Amino acid sequence: MSKIETVTCVRLSVPLHTPFVTALRRTTTTETVVVRITDTDGVTGWGEAPQVWQVTGESLAGSEACVMGPLHPLLIGADADDVTSLSRSVSLAVARNFGAKSAVDVALHDLTARRRGVSLPVLLGSTTHRVATDVTLAAGGAPALAQAAADRRADGFSVLKMKVGTDPTSDVTRVLAARDAVGADVKIRLDANQGWTPREAVRVIRVLEDADAQVELVEQPVRADDLDGLAWVTSRVNTPVMADESVYGVRDLVEVIRRRAADMVNIKLAKCGGISTARTLLEMAHTHQMGTVVGSMMESHIGVGAAASLVAAYGTSLTADLDAAWWAAESPVVGGMSYDGAVVVLPESPGLGIEALA
Repeated sequence: MSKIETVTCVRLSVPLHTPFVTALRRTTTTETVVVRITDTDGVTGWGEAPQVWQVTGESLAGSEACVMGPLHPLLIGADADDVTSLSRSVSLAVARNFGAKSAVDVALHDLTARRRGVSLPVLLGSTTHRVATDVTLAAGGAPALAQAAADRRADGFSVLKMKVGTDPTSDVTRVLAARDAVGADVKIRLDANQGWTPREAVRVIRVLEDADAQVELVEQPVRADDLDGLAWVTSRVNTPVMADESVYGVRDLVEVIRRRAADMVNIKLAKCGGISTARTLLEMAHTHQMGTVVGSMMESHIGVGAAASLVAAYGTSLTADLDAAWWAAESPVVGGMSYDGAVVVLPESPGLGIEALA
């Protein structure tokens, strides 16, 4: 029986080819902690914990401290094949620290898949290694957004995610400019990243509805902790509203469902703690007839590959939101996922298919 022998962390700073701008932040790099778990047979599983101060409040230093502190003794010497029990122990070991827990959970799943000689999608029950994704248009002026929208359509993307929430008036102008640039056959979804008040959200969404902007959905229009405001918006517009920052774990989704605060939910591994919890969230949402999207933080090919593997196996009601690694100037790893236009291509080699840091 193989045992877990080592757990290591390394920080990565991955340059982006284009600045990523939202209502919450502007970044030119992906900052992340890569976790590697190796067993006594020399097999290694990979995971990552991205740093997104404005969303999760978690840092690189904090993720390292969590993995190498309270989580480390749970892993060393444990059965390398006991992924379900270990993931549960990791989930219960510390409060919050979702990025660190996700990194360990994904690495355990990757390790298990590698030990069994199957890809992570196959381990999770998939028959496909290709997952369609949207692509984000970073917040900016109307002319720049219109050009970016046209460029992404030319790249083969049929679903565009626009970052709004910086100013209600200009948000409408920019959305209409993007719609004019791509025509009616491209889907446009909006992400306000908590940038509007409830009244601003309703006003903007209704103006866009009256203008026949054909917005697919509006993601997290108000503050994450304002579930009353989120429910107020959802009940007053026809456009579907999606919760993102409002939902980390199971209890959060239960409360959103109870209040009928949103029509759908965006599930992210680094926000909920990994594949194990994400599967539960997807099943809950499906049971309660909520729409689902699996997304990512600004992560590298490691985290995006894990999220895409989940989508490949479980599916979502709308196109996935997995373009984070597309923004990287180059992959920080050897092997792993890649993009074929608007499709995430997952390797059929064992696990996530990652062999080393580049």
